[in-house]
Amino acid sequence: MRIKEGFTLRTICGEHVVVGEGLAQVNFNKILSLNESATYLWEAVAGKDFTADTLTDLLLEQYEVSREQAAADVAKLLEVWLKEGVVVA
Repeated sequence: MRIKEGFTLRTICGEHVVVGEGLAQVNFNKILSLNESATYLWEAVAGKDFTADTLTDLLLEQYEVSREQAAADVAKLLEVWLKEGVVVA
């Protein structure tokens, strides 16, 4: 997987959000807001190829959680990112 070109993480009014920077990505009906751990993962893999295992390993390095919990959280996150079209498989 890879973050789709044209999407950038920005901090707006203290919130971390993903925004599209090209006309093809503009959709003013929704903004993808990221929590602290999702922001950490986005920044860690921006511009790189990654897998669910990559993201799981990153969570394990940063937080004290079980592999099962990290993998479940990653699965939920990737479901959203894929649905919203900000990553390509």
